[in-house]
Amino acid sequence: MLKTLPLALALAFSMSAAQAATLDKIDHIVVIYGENRGFDHLYGLYPGADGISKLKPAQYQQRDHDGSLLPRLPPVWDAEHGKRGEIDPNFTVEPQPRNVPFRIDAAPYKLNLASETRDLVHRFYQNQEQINGGKMDKFAAISDAGALTMGHYSGKQMRMWQIARRYTLADHFFMGAFGGSFLNHMWLACACTPHFPDAPEKLRSIVNEDGVSLKRKPESPTSALQGPPVFVRDGRLTPDGYAINTNQPSYQPSQVPPIKDGDNTLADPAKFPLPPQTEKTLGDLLSEKGVSWAWYGQNWSSALSDGMQAPEAERTVIYNHNPGGVGFQAHHQPYNYFASFAPGTPARAAHLKDGQDFLQAIDAGTLPHVSFYKPNGMLNSHPGGDLKAGDDHIAEVVERIERSPQWKRTLVIVTYDENGGFWDHVAPPKADRWGPGPRIPAILISPWVKKGFVDHTVYDTTSIHQLVAKRFGLPLLPGVRKQFGDLTHALKR
Repeated sequence: MLKTLPLALALAFSMSAAQAATLDKIDHIVVIYGENRGFDHLYGLYPGADGISKLKPAQYQQRDHDGSLLPRLPPVWDAEHGKRGEIDPNFTVEPQPRNVPFRIDAAPYKLNLASETRDLVHRFYQNQEQINGGKMDKFAAISDAGALTMGHYSGKQMRMWQIARRYTLADHFFMGAFGGSFLNHMWLACACTPHFPDAPEKLRSIVNEDGVSLKRKPESPTSALQGPPVFVRDGRLTPDGYAINTNQPSYQPSQVPPIKDGDNTLADPAKFPLPPQTEKTLGDLLSEKGVSWAWYGQNWSSALSDGMQAPEAERTVIYNHNPGGVGFQAHHQPYNYFASFAPGTPARAAHLKDGQDFLQAIDAGTLPHVSFYKPNGMLNSHPGGDLKAGDDHIAEVVERIERSPQWKRTLVIVTYDENGGFWDHVAPPKADRWGPGPRIPAILISPWVKKGFVDHTVYDTTSIHQLVAKRFGLPLLPGVRKQFGDLTHALKR
């Protein structure tokens, strides 16, 4: 597959005059950002895509820590619940899967799209170890979920699969950064990695001399078949202070409560939330150009009130995944980390809005030129939750946009923040210290995209920056990877 990448990269620069004219017909770009699903995991069996049905063993077989071929996949560990050496009760069927990708929704497991499966580790350094220099053969060994990383679905029952059949599926769209949701949301907002230069040592990861793998404790298992690895310190930051794993914002809503008797719009600094960032964002560029835009977070308003409660009060919205909760995730709201959108600023009031405002704007035909929509934790398809609920919700939003008065001049991009720790067989192209990471699904939906098309062009999350910049005449942020496509190959000629 790597041999095809130069051709796909060349296609990135081949936007014809006809495609440029098509882009001018698009006045509204909507980005819907789902959660934690890799390409092969959901679309590996999609007709015409670069999937898994014809792979040879060398393209999928997983290796142990010492580089030897695993005789079988490790069990699906229940490490999420602190039971590192025990097997997840959803995956106790023996024998454990052979060293092959397997269907989660087929025998012997038969877990359908509505079945909740556990979350998997999806962190900065682990992701790089799993990629293993492009060999893609250490996913099972490094994952805290063992074999589950190799699991996938048929996908045909997903509503978004059926929507993709009517529009364009990009099958070489890579997540912007290695690791998890926090950093990939940042790359969607600023194409940058946040910095926390004065962070205490206890927040910094301890890595090996290669700079891309975590140092392990002496008691860490020598084989993946004995349990997931144990690290000395898997921190929120790199040793030099870059925020690469989940950090909480200094502004509410945040998992860090306010200081007692202090400003209740702020998080308690004694608990080390990420300091407000000052890098320029895509939103800043849009505002400078006079282009309307908004970030719509589902349950943003209720989460804001929840976060401003007294520190001893129980949070009922933020990270509440209990029955009846909405699972609002503060680290999925990237603009809330930037000083230019601090509480009380005009920019915050103008651009950070509730998901209900988004739905109302769709129906009224009043969407801004650029919209970002983030579903809550119960409706974004995050592992540990209900894949079907997220798929249904996102499909319903897409169908709502198709009925909108603005539909004829709208482009919707449905993608995911990152791969959720799931294996993919295509090595990400090399770019910089931060990424890109493995493939994620991306579906382009519009009257102006090719119908029933699979786009093999190489893209990453910063391709969204390129598309927005090209349509509205913006400069590119420094971190945007111009060597990748700008999504215009999916447009009609």
